[in-house]
Amino acid sequence: MDPGLYMDAVITPHRSLSRKGFVVLIAVLTTINCLTAIAFVLMGATPIPVFLGMDVLAVAVAFIASFRASERVERVQVSAQEVRVIRQWRDRAETVWVSPTLSTRVKVEGDDPDDEVLKLSLSGRELAVAEALTPRERSEFGKALDRAIWRARRAV
Repeated sequence: MDPGLYMDAVITPHRSLSRKGFVVLIAVLTTINCLTAIAFVLMGATPIPVFLGMDVLAVAVAFIASFRASERVERVQVSAQEVRVIRQWRDRAETVWVSPTLSTRVKVEGDDPDDEVLKLSLSGRELAVAEALTPRERSEFGKALDRAIWRARRAV
């Protein structure tokens, strides 16, 4: 971490299924569907294998979309001068928030702890952050972000 930073957090979505697990899942699903398709063809129901194939394809597409979404990264940096949020995806990085540390506030909105939204706020402008985290992790991150901003303000 840069010595001038009070926080440099990298937030990535959690995925419980690895790429190897995905290959195993698709292999098992394909095997089961092939055996089922053979049984239906032997019974004379020839259109059924097409639908079983579409089933495997739909599962594969859904997981590929999920893996692509997991490549998105959010970086929150707090220095004595500014709070910066950068969103990265593959080779692209976009700074979506820059505000002076002295004026930036951390807000939590929502009545239910499971639906709370963590936001940075400045003069009516707001940005939701840490949406990829679980509610408990988001709460802990919000407290850590608030502490980092407080420490950065003291350094000025």
